[in-house]
Amino acid sequence: MPAPNSISVAVICSSNMNRSMEAHAFLSKKGFNVKSFGTGDKVKLPGTAPDRPNIYDFGTSYDEIYNDLLMKDKQYYTQNGLLHMLDRNRRIKPRPERFQLSKDKFDILISCEERVYDQVIECMESKIKEDNQPVHLINIDIQDNHEEATVGSFLICELVTVSYFVILYPMFYIETCLPDVFIVVKFGGGADKFGVVGGGTDMLGRLTAGGGFAN
Repeated sequence: MPAPNSISVAVICSSNMNRSMEAHAFLSKKGFNVKSFGTGDKVKLPGTAPDRPNIYDFGTSYDEIYNDLLMKDKQYYTQNGLLHMLDRNRRIKPRPERFQLSKDKFDILISCEERVYDQVIECMESKIKEDNQPVHLINIDIQDNHEEATVGSFLICELVTVSYFVILYPMFYIETCLPDVFIVVKFGGGADKFGVVGGGTDMLGRLTAGGGFAN
């Protein structure tokens, strides 16, 4: 059986800080070939007041952001978990990356909220198609906090595992029950689409699947 790293996966949130990085770390441990991105214009992190967010360019390294918050208010950013999150992130890769600037090609794209899903669609539709390799886009709504990001990474891993078998064995019909979500994924007769149907989505919100995009 082919290894999980035989397919390429991208997990995408807004700032490439919390949700996408949590899933990036978890999928990497499971052996998947994974990258993570954000779709926002800037990297935004909560500040000491709602009207005072910390805003950085995507080229700013996790290490630089960590040191900046450390100098601003070590106790506050330690208590709210941002320094711990940034320490985790800088162990995975140097800096947050913006999806719209990436030239990488993937088999599966997973977005972490509907707004990001729409931004990924807009980006994919604007790109010049080179070799028309299919890429499958799935959205899982995950609240942007540490607890939901952790739970979301488990669900993303389950979903990527199912999609892995579908992509590598396209004539199979696969049914799987994930927590609170019933998914039917089907390839057959050369069709290049799959769908998500049925079930409740109380755990993380609505799942959305799309097919037919090309690299």
